[in-house]
Amino acid sequence: MSEHASTAGDTPHRGIIVNGLSRAFDGVPVVRDATFEVPPGSVTALVGPNGAGKTTVMLILASLLQPTTGFVRVGGFDPVTDPAAVRAVMGWMPDTLGSWPTLTVLSTIRTTARMYGIDAETATRRANDLVELVGLGALADSPTRVLSRGQKQRLSLARSLVHWPSVLILDEPASGLDPAARADLRELIRRLAGDGVAILVSSHVLAELEEMADSAVYLTAGQTASAETVARATAAQRQWRIRGLDRDSVPTALAALGVTGDRVQVDNLGTLVTVAGEADAAALLRALVSSGVEVSSFSPAVGELEHTFLDLNRPNLEGELR
Repeated sequence: MSEHASTAGDTPHRGIIVNGLSRAFDGVPVVRDATFEVPPGSVTALVGPNGAGKTTVMLILASLLQPTTGFVRVGGFDPVTDPAAVRAVMGWMPDTLGSWPTLTVLSTIRTTARMYGIDAETATRRANDLVELVGLGALADSPTRVLSRGQKQRLSLARSLVHWPSVLILDEPASGLDPAARADLRELIRRLAGDGVAILVSSHVLAELEEMADSAVYLTAGQTASAETVARATAAQRQWRIRGLDRDSVPTALAALGVTGDRVQVDNLGTLVTVAGEADAAALLRALVSSGVEVSSFSPAVGELEHTFLDLNRPNLEGELR
């Protein structure tokens, strides 16, 4: 991303600011009150269940929908009053982006660059660079109609990067990608953030977001959870999975340590124990090792994003988010 770094000084390098955002369709609120920021040089996960309003928020940021109320800035510009300026500094990768079926992969990227006003020579050079960056070099001269779902996602990512954006909005970017391509995507996103790009990414694969995001925005029923609510959810009791070289030794040792049966579950993957937090988990691990258990694995059963998401979306949480 050296070209991006060399041109970044020509444009204010700012991220995303959303405050009190709402959007209704035919009087029905889809986004009720979204407030968050994505600083330059960071990756922020946008997390929420189906119907929470994530895609609507992204469409507003991409200047494709107007908000009902609220303050929004993308790269320092207002998507409502100055959509052209927003699109000049923002890369947008929707869940599904159509392509020109008869154009080759290389021609598609080059054509996208020309649509951003990039001169022909630079567009060709940029297309050649991006086709390799996203792993489509072997298909550069193939028509886009032959691409698989995952390959089309890679092409979509290349098109979102063609104009060296300072803000990047990604909706389900890993959909259809194989494990190797997902790992490459994570590495690329972190590299872009290291170059100063502000990145907002949404995915239902929370374990994947966990490996790339610096922070998370939780959206439920169109409303972002407050920092206090997220902190309570993060600190709530969670399960840790324990495996021992002798499988039966773990539940036996837990019982001897006074861990009650309602906190323990045993399945084919090991023993699950509910603990109050990391300090209690560390103390439990010390106690197990001191009692002679040969612990081979000790880790949270789910990642922090998933744990927080599940707690925030438990029944009867409505009205507690702010």
